[in-house]
Amino acid sequence: MQLVIEKMKEGMANSILDWKYEKPYDFYNNERSDEALEELLDGSYYALVDEWKVLIGFFCIGKNAQVPIGNRFGVYTGDFVDMGIGMNPHLVGKGNGFEFCTYVIQYIEENYKNTPIRLTVAKFNQRAIHLYRKLGFVQVAEFSSEVAEFITMVKEDDVLK
Repeated sequence: MQLVIEKMKEGMANSILDWKYEKPYDFYNNERSDEALEELLDGSYYALVDEWKVLIGFFCIGKNAQVPIGNRFGVYTGDFVDMGIGMNPHLVGKGNGFEFCTYVIQYIEENYKNTPIRLTVAKFNQRAIHLYRKLGFVQVAEFSSEVAEFITMVKEDDVLK
């Protein structure tokens, strides 16, 4: 699959807000609201499309990639690029994650040179955690909210810099 990064457009954002994941990944379903649409269009989100312009997924960088309650636990200190990702639910669990994430990581590494990458993932999402470990991420912190437990991970080669 050939991936291309594009600026998030309103039609793409509306499609993402309509995505529905199967249990237990329905945790990642979005609520359709003006605020959610505004966030997707605020400039921190990017769309990934294939060679036919089909929306494959998205990623975001910065504060929108963080789980806000994590700040209470001090997990977002230091100079990192926070990365958040989402893949079209029709493509999840079918072996597309490695290529998808590698493409996003390469983009971030090229555009944020010498800044380590951090991500936050729900602790129940062992499938994603396994993928992130395969991509070189290691767990650095853990915290909980009222709805879920989370871990933060940092790209290991970034930790060694």
